[in-house]
Amino acid sequence: MTEAILLVGGKGTRLRPLTVNTPKPMVPAAGVPFLTHQLARARAAGVEHIVLATSYLAEVFEPHFGDGSSLGLHLEYVTEDEPLGTGGAIRNVAHRLRSGPDEPVLIFNGDILTGLDIEALVDTHSASGADVSLHLTRVEDPRAFGLVPTDATGRVTAFLEKPQTPEEIVTDQINAGAYVFRRSVIDTIPTGRPVSVERETFPDLLANGAHLQGMVDSTYWLDLGTPQAFVRGSADLVQGRAPSPAVPGRCGDCLVMPGAAVAGDAKLTGGTVIGADAVVGEGARIEGSTVLAGAVIEPGAVIQDSLVGAGARIGSRTHLVGAVIGDGARVGADNELRDGVRVWCDAVLPAASVRFSSDQ
Repeated sequence: MTEAILLVGGKGTRLRPLTVNTPKPMVPAAGVPFLTHQLARARAAGVEHIVLATSYLAEVFEPHFGDGSSLGLHLEYVTEDEPLGTGGAIRNVAHRLRSGPDEPVLIFNGDILTGLDIEALVDTHSASGADVSLHLTRVEDPRAFGLVPTDATGRVTAFLEKPQTPEEIVTDQINAGAYVFRRSVIDTIPTGRPVSVERETFPDLLANGAHLQGMVDSTYWLDLGTPQAFVRGSADLVQGRAPSPAVPGRCGDCLVMPGAAVAGDAKLTGGTVIGADAVVGEGARIEGSTVLAGAVIEPGAVIQDSLVGAGARIGSRTHLVGAVIGDGARVGADNELRDGVRVWCDAVLPAASVRFSSDQ
């Protein structure tokens, strides 16, 4: 198994304002762009060649990762002129693959943090002789996901997208967003139009008698599609709950990046990350949060389960709980923002202007 496709073209709409200036896979998690964790884990599993399927803010990726040699990889980049969906993106990069028709190609979604045993998924694919193999995981509430029931041998029997009624929920197994394709199957995906592997490619393959194999791996798994999930995923990486060889430091209660200045009596807990050149003032308390590069947290501020964007400033004694502050925003002293409130990039909130805001 020497090559993979990483799908990194999504707009990350649910993550705004984090993704206004930065594509979702490049938002820092545990001190480095999230994509770094995926690339490092793929390399650790023996993958050597990865093609990145880019679209939104595509120009950001290559200047950061280059040819991939610093990670021991060979990276290539293919940009969609128009969004093509998951299946269309896979087909659009097929000309950069090197595998023979019957060889496996690993495919990742660029917004999933997982402890998946990649080598076991590839081994399952090879041993079963499948056309496509899917990583499946179990969740308590599967209504927001695509259900994938299997038979006793692990062979997929159906695809059920986002069921809502109890009768529709026939399994707790969901599509976890990592696949192994037989190379020749990729060439059957239509070209030049949007295609969803979840809603079109997989059901069509199943209807035509193809062998789709599921492998249940219920180790760590988190969809980073919302700000709250992204902050949690970053904290889990810092604390070692989510595995990654790319975390730039020891696992623990906090991670402070080079150039950051943290006051001696500030308290950082719960997997907090302080980005490069950020400043944390005296008496500040930051728990389970991400403070991106160049941000300033003034004395006495309290930040819990929140994300503070690059270059933002949080005023003295301001309290954030479950909030997202966009890049360059200014939140004055003595404000209180809670329960999912989002402050847009470069916005300015005067001192003591907001005491509470409900979920938006």
